[in-house]
Order: sequence, then C-alpha cells, then structure tokens
Amino acid sequence: MQMNDRKQKVLWAIIQDYVSTAEPVGSRTIARKYDLGVSPATIRNEMSDLEELGLIEQPYTSSGRIPSDYGYRYFVDCLMERETLNPEELQRVQQAMSERLQEVNSIMQQTTNLLAKLTNYTAVVLGPQVGKTTFQQIHFFPLMPTKAVVVVVTSAGVMENKLLDIPESMTPEDLQKVSALINERLQGLTMAQVRASLCLELNEALKKQKQVLSRSLELIDEALLGESEERVFLGGTMNIFKQPEFKDVEKLQTLLGILEQHHTVRELMHDNPEEGIHIKIGTENRHEGFRNCSMVTASYQLDGEVLGVIGLIGPTRMEYSKSIAVVEGLTEQLSAALKKMFNR
Repeated sequence: MQMNDRKQKVLWAIIQDYVSTAEPVGSRTIARKYDLGVSPATIRNEMSDLEELGLIEQPYTSSGRIPSDYGYRYFVDCLMERETLNPEELQRVQQAMSERLQEVNSIMQQTTNLLAKLTNYTAVVLGPQVGKTTFQQIHFFPLMPTKAVVVVVTSAGVMENKLLDIPESMTPEDLQKVSALINERLQGLTMAQVRASLCLELNEALKKQKQVLSRSLELIDEALLGESEERVFLGGTMNIFKQPEFKDVEKLQTLLGILEQHHTVRELMHDNPEEGIHIKIGTENRHEGFRNCSMVTASYQLDGEVLGVIGLIGPTRMEYSKSIAVVEGLTEQLSAALKKMFNR
C-alpha cells in the first residue's frame, strides 16, 4: 500500500488536530473541520489504511485515532511546512541577545529562557564543550611591591583571578612584559596546546620571571579546565506540567528524574553526530524514559567550530515546525552573540 495525496491530507489533518487538542481524532471531526472534499466514510477508509501502515493508532477501543511515532516522523520528513520566526519573535530574540551580557553563562541562560518562552516546552542548552575552550588573555594588576592580582579570561567566559606573589625586584613594566608575551604566544590555544612545547619557548623568553610565569601557567590551566563537563542550562521545566501526556504521575516523575541527571541529558543532547537540526521522536530516543518525548536540537558555533548544543524537549505531540524555527533562530543568534562577545 502506498501513500497517495488523500492519505497524506488525512494524516496531516489528524496530526494538526491532535497537536492542537490532545484528543483522539475521528473521521467526522476531520470532515467537519478540514474540508477535504470527501465524506466521513471515505475518511474512515483512509484512516484504516493509515493504521495498517503504522502511521496512526487507536489508544483505546471505540476512540478516534492518534499519530504514531512513525506517523510523526513521516509528517516531519514529508508533509511539514517549515516556518521561520515571525518579525515580532525575531525582534524579541535580537533585543534579548543585544543586552550587555558580559559572561558566556549569562548568554546561555538567556538563550534557555527564550527557547522555553517562545515554545512553552522545556529548553536545554549545553555550555561550550570542555577541551574546545581556549585561552584569551591574562592581566596583572600590581597591589604592592610583592603582590599582584592576576586575571585569566577564556573563550567560555571563565574569569579566574588570584592573588600572586611576585619578586620584590619585579616592576609593573616586567609584569606587563610577561602578560604581553603570554597573550601573544598562547591566545586561542586549548588547554592541551598550552601545556605543549610552546611553554618551553616562554620559559626561555622569560627566564628572569620564571616564578611568575610558572604560577601564571598554572592559573591558565585551572581556568581552561573549569568544570570537568559541559554545564547544563535548563529552562521551562514547569512547562512539562502543562502537557496532558504528563498528568500520569509515573511518567512525570521519570522525566523529571532524567532532567536532574545532567550526565544523561548530555548524552541525549549529543546523540547527533552531524551538524544542523536534529529531531528525535518518541522511540527514536535511546533512553527508555524519553520514549514519550521528542527532542529538537542543533549545535551552535564560533568561527565554524561547534561549541555546544541547544534544544527543546516536549511531548511527541509537539509543534515540530514551530519548534524547529525557534531552535534554528536561537542557534544563529547565539552564535552571533558569542562572535560579538569575543570580537571575532
């Protein structure tokens, strides 16, 4: 049996109605609301075929039909019309991202909040991947003849500052020379690269300031190491309670429990090796507790390098076109905000 135009229209109508109402859909409802130009009896026949194809299912005896995970997948791949953010939404996003956000963590939380507010789903953003964070600059601020504050800044917005002992003979000009040379040689390097042979060159160039250099490199190491894993930002968790699917307490507890396990959230968000938008529907999710959910994710970048992932979690009865538009729009705006922050 093949999908023809009429079957596609009936499937499209079932999905539109079920997404809107969360109630099983009958043939009379479709005939009344969607003007397909055929009788309820004809629609019933088409629904029977769609059920045989595995695209819709009957949740209980004598009920209407609901889309299956396979039905949603067919809809997303073959029937869905792609949306973009409307002018009002785009302005809202651009305005929020243009605020004077000084740290990456602030931008991540802002992105998470926007995702949740624009969709009424649960939003997840993974901070920049550890190992891809790079050193940006180091500054020394003399306090007294034997003390200085050293500040290290990374591409992830981490600012490490410590009080440093310095030799009494070391002048502010010497400190400036150390910071200038470190910034020149190490800017843009990852932790592994900073630890490599370049440090030998610095040791050779700054023999007289070896003590200060050694402590500076330790601080750079600490700043780049940061947390051992990407930070997970969650937003709109309470939106789960608005979804009829999660009135079942057991399902709700399972989902909330998973969201508390950040290592599991990271695995789910990274379950897409390629760039671009990715959609996981119901049973396509590897984690059993996510089998009642769909995820829409995309990676954000800086200078063409993937830094992290943003996404939405909702019921399989998700507004896919809208969700994809919001995730795509926020991904572009987040990448632009990071580029502006680091003057790339």
